[in-house]
Amino acid sequence: MGPESVAEVTSSDVIVVIPAWNEEQRIAATVRAAAALGRVVVVDDGSRDATARLAREAGAQVFTARRNRGKGAAMAWIRSPHVPKARYVLFLDADLEDSAANAAPLVEAVRSGDCDMAIAVPPPQPGGGHGFVVRLARDGIKRLTGFEATAPLSGQRCLTWDAAQAVRYAPRFGVEVGLTIDLLRAGYRVAEVPSDLRHRVTGADWRGQLHRARQYRDVWLALLSARVRSGVESSGVISPSRRRRSR
Repeated sequence: MGPESVAEVTSSDVIVVIPAWNEEQRIAATVRAAAALGRVVVVDDGSRDATARLAREAGAQVFTARRNRGKGAAMAWIRSPHVPKARYVLFLDADLEDSAANAAPLVEAVRSGDCDMAIAVPPPQPGGGHGFVVRLARDGIKRLTGFEATAPLSGQRCLTWDAAQAVRYAPRFGVEVGLTIDLLRAGYRVAEVPSDLRHRVTGADWRGQLHRARQYRDVWLALLSARVRSGVESSGVISPSRRRRSR
């Protein structure tokens, strides 16, 4: 099956979930672009700015947390009983702006049955940095699952509803690594898809360095948790979840 156009991807069977924190400068453009792909829901993670209002004005359904709990907790909203059910869940970062519409190939990859989770591999961006965090995530995923990830930290992912409900959502910036490991271990099929998605680049100033340090910590903790759970499951103390065989 060939790639779908944005118009063909547009469907009520896709729910687009955008976790957002203090993204008032970019959220409206992201919501408007993502609306071409499905029903847009913004999970405002305790923002102190106008993120929630601007997202709502742009057409998104908005759920607001009372305090900031991190990206993982915002994405875990998909398991809430208040979630409108859909066949496919598309997670997008809040700062993609107009490029969010280019996530259509992720939906197509899952809808066609090629995989249960499609991860976007974005083009290189000048100043992208944080190579040491990428290496930590990539090496950890390979060590625990055998899967060689090109973009282990990519936040742009489309999952089947079943897959989105079947996993734990690791805290904060460890969530992407945790999703990949948990789904692969549960027998779901994961694929990476080149996608022209572009977001704000983390700078080299002290704020950027602090962000990378927090990201490194969260990824390391997610990998540690996955290793601990792997040891407990293999010991027989906790039975592994029912495996889904790849087709």
